[in-house]
Amino acid sequence: MNWRFFAGLLLIVGLACCGQKNSEDKEDSVEIVLPTEEIEVQTTTLHTVDFEHELVSNGRISAQQIAELQFASLSSGNIPIRIFVKNGDRVAAGAKIAMLDTFLLSNNYRQAEDNLQKAYLELQDVLIGQGYSLADTASIPQELLRLAYIRSGYNSAKIQYDLAKYNLDNAMLRTPVSGTVANLFSKTYCAVNASEPFCIIIGEGHPEVDFIILENELPLIKTGDKVKIQSYASPDVESAGSIVSINPNVNKEGTVRVKAHIQPNPKIFNGMNVRISVFRSLGEQWVIPKTAVVLRTGKQVVFAYKDGKAAWNYVTTGFENATHYTVTSKTLQEGDEIIYSGNEHLADGTDVKQIED
Repeated sequence: MNWRFFAGLLLIVGLACCGQKNSEDKEDSVEIVLPTEEIEVQTTTLHTVDFEHELVSNGRISAQQIAELQFASLSSGNIPIRIFVKNGDRVAAGAKIAMLDTFLLSNNYRQAEDNLQKAYLELQDVLIGQGYSLADTASIPQELLRLAYIRSGYNSAKIQYDLAKYNLDNAMLRTPVSGTVANLFSKTYCAVNASEPFCIIIGEGHPEVDFIILENELPLIKTGDKVKIQSYASPDVESAGSIVSINPNVNKEGTVRVKAHIQPNPKIFNGMNVRISVFRSLGEQWVIPKTAVVLRTGKQVVFAYKDGKAAWNYVTTGFENATHYTVTSKTLQEGDEIIYSGNEHLADGTDVKQIED
C-alpha cells in the first residue's frame, strides 16, 4: 500500500515538472520570433566633390620682424630716468622708449672734445716741425701725414670723441621699427642688466608659424597651400594663411621644417603654441563622413539605406581630413544614401528608418 502511494506521488510530481518545462519552452520560442523595432538612422547622399586633404601638425607663432633694443652705454651710473612706454603699447618707428641719466655721458663727451682739440694743436706742431701746415695737406706726403697723426695722438683722441658722442646721442633709446612693446621689465631709476635687451619690439605685419612635417608627407604639401591655425590655449582663436617656404633639408629625425604666413589677429601672440591644419585640393573624389565607416571582422564596412533596410558594403578608404574619408572601392554607387549615424549595431538587411538631421 505504501509502495503504491509513493509511486503515484512521484508520477504526479514528474508530470508537473514536464508541464512547467514545456511552458517555459513555449515562452522562449515566442520571444525569439518577436519582431525587432526599426533602428533610426541618418543618411547622406554619396556624390563626387572636390576633396581637401588635411595634414595636421603642431607649431609656434613668431613675428616676421623682432627688434631687440639695448642702450649703447650702461656703465656705472647710467640708469634709465625716464621710461615712456609699457608692455603692449604700439609704437611707430623712431618713437622714444626710455632715456638714461646723461650726467656722466655729457661729462665724458666734454672731456673727449677737449682732448681732441689738444691733439689737433699737437698735430699742427708736428707738421710745422716738418715744414708743413695743415692748411696744405695735399702737398704733405701721405706717409709723413700718417705718422704725424699717430705721434700727435690725434687718431686716438678722435676715436674717443666719436665714442663719447655716440653714447650721448644714444642716451635716448628709440625703436627702429613700428610694432608692439614686449619684454619690458626694467623700472625707472633701477640698474639695467646690460647682458639682456631692455625690451623687444614685435614688428607689424603678418605673423608666421613654423612647424614640422614627416618626410613621407612632403608629397602632400606645396608652397601656396592653405593653412588654418588654432590656439591650444583658446580654441576659439583661429587664423588662416598659406605656406610660404619649405626647407629643402630632411634632418636626422626624418622631419622637414615648413613656414606659413597667417592673417593678423589681436588674440594671437608671439611664441604661442598652435595646431596647424594644411589643406590641399586632391580633385573630385567620392567623400563620406568618417562616422559612416564601421569595422566588421577587421574590415571597413559602410551601410547604405535601400528600401527601408541597411545594405552591407565593404569599402576601401583613401585620404582623410578631420571629418571625412575618400572612398576608392567601387562597391558603392553614385547617389547611394550612406548611413552615417545609428550604424553602430547594424547588420545586412536590418530594418531601419530614416530621420532628419
